[in-house]
Amino acid sequence: MDNKELIIEYVKNNPGSSSKEIFKGIGEKKSLATVKRILSKLIHERLIISTGKGKSTRYNLSPVYKLFEPIEISEYYKKEIDEREINEHFNFSIITEILPAVDLFSEEEKKKLNQLQEIYKKNISELSEYEYKKELERLAIDLSWKSSQIEGNTYSLLETERLLKEKETASGKSKEEAVMLLNHKDAIDFIIENPNYLFPLTVSKIEDIHSILTKELAVDRNIRKRRVGISGTNYKPIDNKFQIKEALTGMCDLVNNKQSIFEKALSALLLISYIQPFVDGNKRTARIISNAILINYQYCPISFRTVDSVNYKKAMLLFYEQNNITSFKKIFIEQYEFAVKTYF
Repeated sequence: MDNKELIIEYVKNNPGSSSKEIFKGIGEKKSLATVKRILSKLIHERLIISTGKGKSTRYNLSPVYKLFEPIEISEYYKKEIDEREINEHFNFSIITEILPAVDLFSEEEKKKLNQLQEIYKKNISELSEYEYKKELERLAIDLSWKSSQIEGNTYSLLETERLLKEKETASGKSKEEAVMLLNHKDAIDFIIENPNYLFPLTVSKIEDIHSILTKELAVDRNIRKRRVGISGTNYKPIDNKFQIKEALTGMCDLVNNKQSIFEKALSALLLISYIQPFVDGNKRTARIISNAILINYQYCPISFRTVDSVNYKKAMLLFYEQNNITSFKKIFIEQYEFAVKTYF
């Protein structure tokens, strides 16, 4: 570990420590002045916060550090649901203070994503309009399949293609499964045909996409008026309709104000799922809204085709429980790269 990592690790294990306690605790041959200088840098980087003044100054990890803290997901889930120490309740400051104040991607990650976007732009410039539409249709089928599979739909990719192209349902499958897939395709077609409909992003427009996705399914429309539970976690979403709308409105402001298109797309993907504004269909809505953002700004949409459904859910639950984006951000970057290299 370098000195920054040593200090962060000490503060993590000994919250509320003074600079002298940190100096003695890290056991390195560094002067107290050096430790104080590193602490000042960590405060400037928003990784550590200080309280008090002079000799009474104490140091703690900041919420921003927790957003990016390296967490080994396989180790995290070795603890059972009731053994994990989590944030059980919705954290409004994620929307109002933390995410607006930081870049979600590192310089290295930004460079990689921007290079992929340049490849995408070059590739589509060489496609005819017909070829581009064929590739977009292929991606739409894959996205409809994977997004539904994440929610428990049992259609295979080939069965999904047959359903969406030929309207032929698969034997032994429920009507609801077919409807879910057809609704996905309708929602994707809608955002392709109306690329700027969602901009600026508003609560009512998110509700419109949710309505397309849940058409003819036994799902309540618009913002929920009752409590929902999430399997696999003790995180409890907001259960007050007015607070849900407040959080969703704040999320729209956050997404609209972000300059980076990748940050807009990732923020919507995470936060709609985290807020859980609807009785059902939240993650489906999040994936379509995120893709609508990418399509509107002429960025490559994402199908999520190769993501493991369990890993997707684990990464999302990690954000619910710890407000940590590291695992989910990795999925986003990998799937963006897959989409650029596979479809266009």
